[in-house]
Amino acid sequence: MSNLEKYNKTFIEVFELKESDLGNTLVYQSIPQWDSVGHMALMASLEETFEIMMDTDDIIDFSGYEKGKEIMAKYDVRI
Repeated sequence: MSNLEKYNKTFIEVFELKESDLGNTLVYQSIPQWDSVGHMALMASLEETFEIMMDTDDIIDFSGYEKGKEIMAKYDVRI
């Protein structure tokens, strides 16, 4: 499974979405599931999936699906 597939799968599972829901418009609080609790569930799931530990600043800056790809690159996860 590619990193993109893993990344997408994480969003789909945590937020109970369809593949078609992913993209530029998927940002923090754009859906009811992506609230503060959902955000922490997403961060924990991404950390587990990619075996990384994100800095607090990156967790705070992780404001959307596309922005998350940039942040993941800091941890050598190319999506």
